[in-house]
Amino acid sequence: MSNQSMNLVSSTTPPFSNNSTIVDNTTSIMDTSTSAASPFSNLDKIAANDITSRANYVYSFFAGLGFIAGCFLLYSFIQTYRAQRRLAWLDCLLWGFCGLQLLLLLLSLHAVAYRPKYLHTTGLGCAALSFTINTASLSGLLVLVLMAYVLTLDPPSHTLLRKPWVCAALVILTSILISLLLAGLRGPRDGLNKTHTCFMDPVHAGESYAAARLCLAFLIPYTLQLGLLIGGCVRQWKSKGRFLSGSEEGPLFLTVTVVMFFCQLFYSVALVRGAQQEKKVLSHHEQAFLSVAEFVLFSGSSVSLLLVLLMHRPCRESLHGVFRQLRDSCRSPGRTQPNRNIIAPHIEITDTLQDIES
Repeated sequence: MSNQSMNLVSSTTPPFSNNSTIVDNTTSIMDTSTSAASPFSNLDKIAANDITSRANYVYSFFAGLGFIAGCFLLYSFIQTYRAQRRLAWLDCLLWGFCGLQLLLLLLSLHAVAYRPKYLHTTGLGCAALSFTINTASLSGLLVLVLMAYVLTLDPPSHTLLRKPWVCAALVILTSILISLLLAGLRGPRDGLNKTHTCFMDPVHAGESYAAARLCLAFLIPYTLQLGLLIGGCVRQWKSKGRFLSGSEEGPLFLTVTVVMFFCQLFYSVALVRGAQQEKKVLSHHEQAFLSVAEFVLFSGSSVSLLLVLLMHRPCRESLHGVFRQLRDSCRSPGRTQPNRNIIAPHIEITDTLQDIES
């Protein structure tokens, strides 16, 4: 009887061992699939970080050139003001535009220092950074609108717009109001005092924020510029005159406007696209694309400063003068200078009255 019970136990044991074998095989298969999927995810992350790092290197080069150009432009405008005690109306607007673009380059250091990662700060600090960047960017675009107005109606028909402090107050107040509206739509992420990853324009703010920024910070300023340019063309066509090409600042204004337009357009479209895909989890390459779009936005400021330095005649002449001084100072002392004026001695002999009488 005991032998039969032992045989029964031994006969029931293999099914349990088979089940455990099946569970072990299933677990090993899941581990194998997980370990097979993990390298692909890591490779995607490495490739995305490589793209962001390369874009960071390229932008850092142009940002350095733009920063040097911006500092020289401010120096040139200060020298012009000290020499003439006044600046032309368009030169005042151009000086303000260059100062705002230089400020944007300084604000972009948060992206250069931390990419491919992001800045970690409190919600209040991140909101302040985003507000400042939006205000400076909007102010630069509104200054371009004022330049279009001045080039269209030269001199401006409205008396108040001829005063620089009135235009500065109008630009700053409008930019602050629009930036406050965008900050309200953006909202804090997890409280103002909690530390988290800081995005300049977060995609998790939703499509409403991306659409509002597209309209307020891109479409409205460029629509005003386009309307003013069309009005100026019609006005000059009726009077059979030349518009923009007749002034020195006209080609410079058009070139800077086109560069800023494409940079702002690329960033705005990338932000709207990212907000639409935020309902799903953004892949590493999509996050890298948003970082590249942010670098393109700040590159517009750098390229604009370089264009002003090369196309604005007084600034270009100041740059040539600095190069001439550097060239003259680097010459060796013993080298002959062909442009040096050497005064030859001239001896004149006159007869005196005694010599004539003798």
